Amino acid sequence: MADHQTKGAAKEIGGKIKETVGNATGNREVETEGTADRTEGKTEKNYGKAKDAIKDQFKN
Repeated sequence: MADHQTKGAAKEIGGKIKETVGNATGNREVETEGTADRTEGKTEKNYGKAKDAIKDQFKN
């Protein structure tokens, strides 16, 4: 049910951590990967929310 939301949230958090570590160590590549992961996670989380909202609309 909340599979995409859970996976997206986890990827978003992991990306934020990676981004922070990259920033702290001066590693621009890791920082950029973290930003991309965070964005991808946020997108997947929002997809899951939209998917659940559509399912809820058709249940009634």
